[in-house]
Amino acid sequence: MPLTAELLESVTTCPAEQAWGDIAAHLWDTFSAPITSGRVDAEVVRRDRSITELENTLSGSCWDMWESFASSVPKNSQSIVDFWNRIHSGKAVLILDGLSLRESPWLLQQAEDRGYTIHDASPRGAELPCETTPFAQALGFTQRSALENNGAGGAHKLQGAGTECSNLNWQDSTVGNQEGFVFWHHWPDERMHDLSVPGEGLHKLAREAHEHLTSDDFWAFVERLSNRRRLVITSDHGYAACGLFPDLVDKNQAEYMKKLFKSGRTAANDGEDGVWVPPIDLRLSTDHGTHRLVLGRRKWKSAGGYPTLHHGGLSLLEVFVPFVELSK
Repeated sequence: MPLTAELLESVTTCPAEQAWGDIAAHLWDTFSAPITSGRVDAEVVRRDRSITELENTLSGSCWDMWESFASSVPKNSQSIVDFWNRIHSGKAVLILDGLSLRESPWLLQQAEDRGYTIHDASPRGAELPCETTPFAQALGFTQRSALENNGAGGAHKLQGAGTECSNLNWQDSTVGNQEGFVFWHHWPDERMHDLSVPGEGLHKLAREAHEHLTSDDFWAFVERLSNRRRLVITSDHGYAACGLFPDLVDKNQAEYMKKLFKSGRTAANDGEDGVWVPPIDLRLSTDHGTHRLVLGRRKWKSAGGYPTLHHGGLSLLEVFVPFVELSK
């Protein structure tokens, strides 16, 4: 969907909470709609490009809205804790590392086709910076790997949960018999990084994601998780399709970003702030410390090529993730 006059008015004139709510609704309408075309990758890319104008508004004239993101958008980590505390019988959480709003149509359509009841399906905000460890720590885990082999202990916020974390195929991913269970799977993040080299990117990841999320093997795994349990399927962070982003043309800006971020999208809180207005990166104080974050759809030439898929910065498909609660 293009940027409508109503959404532009909301972003430029409304209080932050309302504006971010309207942005979230627009993103969900755009990316959760069923994909019926034969070339799923082309449709995913088309949707990604369709929000460029909105992204440019948020990184241009309305860049200061990012200061209110964490306080205005419902956090995914808190939604998971609220779900865990609300459900007093069987419950489970499946965290698909790096799953973005782009992949939500297949989850929703397949769940409906396979006889699940969808109780909630909507976007949530990732932790900032949108990386794996801040999300784990927001749930009370030290890091993602702490969940392996039921090793998370009892100090986290999902009390009584059995836990697992792996990158095994869906058939070999084992679900414990505990009443409450949390499974953190490395897919699609591991494939995102594999496909981030020049020549790969969003087209191939979209085709693979469609294959996974419509497969009987994946839904047999979901069936094991949801057996006598209410299930949430969600993510720790999304990702940016940086291969679609334009290179910075100003040499001074490119050198500044290259020095500060190298080929990344988040950096430590050091160095001098840039002199440009609107800025091209932001220094934000978050629940996880103060960090420097790339602002918007920007990349620059770097040794080996800037990754075509990445996360950690401030673009909409990095910081919004799907939250789907279902049962069967």
